[in-house]
Amino acid sequence: MGIDADKIIQILTTATLAGLLFSSGLALTGQSVWQAVCQCRIVLVLVVNFVVTPALAFALAWALALSADQTTAMALLAAAPFAPVVPTFTRLARANAALAGALTGTVPLLSAFLTPLICKAGLSYFWKSAPFQFDAPKALIVLFATITLPLSAGILVRNTSATVASRLLKPMQFISEGAGTLALIAAISSQRDHLLAAVGGPLVAMIVLFEVSFFLGFAVGGPDFPARFVIATGTANRNIALALLIAVQSFPASRITGYVVADGLALILMGLIHVGLWRLFVRNRLPADSTLN
Repeated sequence: MGIDADKIIQILTTATLAGLLFSSGLALTGQSVWQAVCQCRIVLVLVVNFVVTPALAFALAWALALSADQTTAMALLAAAPFAPVVPTFTRLARANAALAGALTGTVPLLSAFLTPLICKAGLSYFWKSAPFQFDAPKALIVLFATITLPLSAGILVRNTSATVASRLLKPMQFISEGAGTLALIAAISSQRDHLLAAVGGPLVAMIVLFEVSFFLGFAVGGPDFPARFVIATGTANRNIALALLIAVQSFPASRITGYVVADGLALILMGLIHVGLWRLFVRNRLPADSTLN
């Protein structure tokens, strides 16, 4: 049953990632990407997301003496920034939707190559007595096929015909988000016995990671407040679908998938809380000409 559930989750998460990245490609233009780069300190943003946040995750895992599978789940999320939910949170917060779309479409392109390498390098210490191995080359191939190719295909369609891209965008987003919801439901159902095991140290570590990452993202996000909120939200909210895909592909029938689900649910809840706090205490106090694209 566990293997069947893993296969179902793998198929659904693959469809989710491929569909969302294809959708992102349909909406991306060279101008939107260039504007995104100009609106934030992109080098610092990438360093915080792919170096500082994963390093913080490993430090928290060591400090709280988390197990190898708990650490692996947190590492998979920590190495996968800018979740597909970031544009939704940005719209709810009335922040910079254009920047959120551009970064959510392009940053995962780096994740396809960097996430497996970061996890492989960082987890070597915790794997000394762990009964599993992480196949980084295989993960790279899977993510290249799931992220890089669909994004490139979407951009190609956009450059070939903006009309066709516009017509495909909404249906592809609907299908991808639906598949993502089903994947999460399947993961919760198959891992329900393991979810409670994440209560305590693993969730404390994940919440601390979220908060520190949020403020780090906000600090390097540039001078525009709505843009800084986008960077902070993307830095704190990690890509659950990507982490789930690697978990079921590299560690089938393990507790790691359950920990990824529990940590991911905590991230979604924390993200919603921050959206509410932003709307309540910050958004309405900003000047009327603040960026709301």
